[in-house]
Amino acid sequence: MSFIANILEEIGSCIILFLRSLQYLPTLFRQKMRLIDYACNIGYATFPIVAILSFFIGAVLALQAGYSLSKWEGAKQYLGSIVGLSMCRELGPVMTAFLLAGRVGSAITAELASMTVYSEVDALITMNVPPPRILVMPRLVAAALMMPLLTISSIVIGWFGGMVASKYVTFIGLNPAIYWDSLKNLVDAKSVSDGLIKAEIFGLVVALVCCNTGLRTKGGPREIGTSVTHGVVFSMILILLLDYFVTKILM
Repeated sequence: MSFIANILEEIGSCIILFLRSLQYLPTLFRQKMRLIDYACNIGYATFPIVAILSFFIGAVLALQAGYSLSKWEGAKQYLGSIVGLSMCRELGPVMTAFLLAGRVGSAITAELASMTVYSEVDALITMNVPPPRILVMPRLVAAALMMPLLTISSIVIGWFGGMVASKYVTFIGLNPAIYWDSLKNLVDAKSVSDGLIKAEIFGLVVALVCCNTGLRTKGGPREIGTSVTHGVVFSMILILLLDYFVTKILM
């Protein structure tokens, strides 16, 4: 019961931090440079690894699906639809969110945990500067802006990875024109928008959980590593839980 109580307490503290941060949204225009810095860290610096992993995930997905479909005559023509829908609705947003949690979320937690342990957050409060205004709100906005862009990039690059694999792998040998026609037949605007809705939610969850974990760090420097691990793991668990419920709602 104490484990469940701790989980509920943490979710509640995340909600409170989110609401406290929202009230400082009108001050965002005075923090343009901070927002740009966070957005570049989340988007530009994360894009290369997202691109590489997305390409190979799309290729592996086409490889596995193509191997199974090659057993039935004419089934390979649906390979584009399988890769397209999988990348749009699930693999694109979820994989990008995991990368965001591992790369950016860990850095956010470590930075804020260090500031908390070394009393820098207390110094901000002493100077009458609310920590959510400058430490949390710009990061939430940056994550909300960059996560859909990263997800769109992941989806498109995954499609190309699937096309390359389906064309050049010997036992598949699918014409790229057939691949793209199959993809266009089933992937519509709703499929893409569903993936972007998930991306928006997951990006906010990662930023919020990691900010909250960092600001709640107690103890000495040793606790910083513990907080980083906890923030990343808890973010990933919430991503998978929310993925189920959001998918159910969007159906």
